Amino acid sequence: MNIGDKAPEILGKDQKGNEIKLSDFKGKKLALYFYPKDNTSGCTAEACSLRDGYQELKKAGYEVVGVSKDSAQSHQKFIDQHELPFNLIADTETTLQQQFGVWAEKSMYGRKYMGTNRTTFIINEEGVIEKIIGPKEVKTKDHANQILTK
Repeated sequence: MNIGDKAPEILGKDQKGNEIKLSDFKGKKLALYFYPKDNTSGCTAEACSLRDGYQELKKAGYEVVGVSKDSAQSHQKFIDQHELPFNLIADTETTLQQQFGVWAEKSMYGRKYMGTNRTTFIINEEGVIEKIIGPKEVKTKDHANQILTK
C-alpha cells in the first residue's frame, strides 16, 4: 500500500472477535499501526505513547487501531496490562500485514525470518492513505506526537 491508495474495507477481527471495517471510521482519520509483538519493550513503549496521547489524537480527529500477528487473547492481556483505550487487530494469518506490505523478511544475528515491519499508516476521512511512517522513522516512545505533528 502506498500514499494515495484506498485502504481495504475489511481490516480484521479485534481482541473481542468483532470485525473491524474501514467504514467504522468514516469521517475520522485512522492511525493504523502495525507492530511486531505484544509485551516486547519497543511495542509496549509505542502502545503506551499512543495511550498517553490518545485524548489529543481523538481531539485532532484520529482513531487508533493496532495490528500484530498475536492472538486475540494475547491482545486482550496486553490491553488490560497497559490500559490501552483502543482496539488491536489479531492478524494471526498476516493477511492485513501482507496487504499493507509490512510482512517481510527480517534478519537478526544472521538468521533470516518473516516478521512485521513496524509501520503506521495514516488513513484520511475518505479511507485513503495519506501518510506512512516507516520502520526506520517510528519513534516508539514518542509515536503519538509523531502522528500529531506530521
